[in-house]
Amino acid sequence: MKVLQKLFGAGYIAVAVFFLVCGIALVGMAAWEIWEALTAAVDAETPPRFVRILECIGLLTIAVASFELGQTVLEEEVQREASISTPTRVRRFLSRFLVVVVVSLSIECLVSAFQSLHGHPELLPHAGVIGLCAAGLLVAWGIFVRLNIPAEHLEPQAMQEAQEEDKHIST
Repeated sequence: MKVLQKLFGAGYIAVAVFFLVCGIALVGMAAWEIWEALTAAVDAETPPRFVRILECIGLLTIAVASFELGQTVLEEEVQREASISTPTRVRRFLSRFLVVVVVSLSIECLVSAFQSLHGHPELLPHAGVIGLCAAGLLVAWGIFVRLNIPAEHLEPQAMQEAQEEDKHIST
């Protein structure tokens, strides 16, 4: 059993490192894009600088989501060394994941709305759909947390253990 835990722990570390590498690559792409937007000569074929800068914001948003997801996997699956069987841990893991997704979708909705205002009106329906998806996920997440509260009361020691782990990890 210990061998499987070590093997899965190594797999989780690899996933966290891959999220980190992807985030760094996205930051690099955003840096290159912003450099090109600020230094390139303006011609008819390139998108306006404002649109390119908005695309950089989108890339950086996805990079932050990648970093956060890697950190979540690392903290929840490697540092805690816990199986995700108790309702408290499931709720905490899903909550951390959904925070990243909802915030990323909300920022992407905002970027798409700005792009639609500045020369790309065809993106407005896409921005609306992204916003509705973010709102739907937020509502579903709230319902999940609300319905999960009675399950947490069945195992109060799990909440205490999770809080103790939080204190240990944050120091």
